[in-house]
Amino acid sequence: NSLRYYSRALELDKSDLAGWVGQVQMLVLLGEFSEAELWSRKALEFFKSHGDLMAGRAQALSRIGDRSRAMELADAALRQEGSSAYRWMVRGELLISARDGVDQHCFDKAVLAEPDWLVPLEIALCYLHYSQPSNALLRARKAVEKAPESFYAWLVQGECEQSLGFVKGAKTSYERCLELSPRH
Repeated sequence: NSLRYYSRALELDKSDLAGWVGQVQMLVLLGEFSEAELWSRKALEFFKSHGDLMAGRAQALSRIGDRSRAMELADAALRQEGSSAYRWMVRGELLISARDGVDQHCFDKAVLAEPDWLVPLEIALCYLHYSQPSNALLRARKAVEKAPESFYAWLVQGECEQSLGFVKGAKTSYERCLELSPRH
């Protein structure tokens, strides 16, 4: 649904930067990495050197497997004016995929840049993508602490717990998810 709304927003106004960034992020979350790379490239034609769009393209390239170009773009995104949690998250994700062990620093910077509950939840999703459920669980728990009313935070926490074989914890998280969103 979010992708549809971002697409409609861009149909109405091609100068809507948030619409471009949101569309790229949704495509990545849906596993449409080539599409995300294509749309981020198109967006960068309108918004030259915009840090979040560069980060979106870097994330898409990383998930496609082009780590060297992804790293260049992520570094360039951090050099652009302003700062955002998304830029730091993408940099952290690249460090996860490189198995450098310094991803925590970038993710902590992301949380400082934007203390919203979605940031640790998106970090958890990055860790899950790279099959690191124990690191993901730590971040998912932070999201649940910040937003106990979010069914999605409980769902991701349950997925982490299930991946780790914590059956009782996963069951509790999924039950809470269904209490908050019965038709999920």
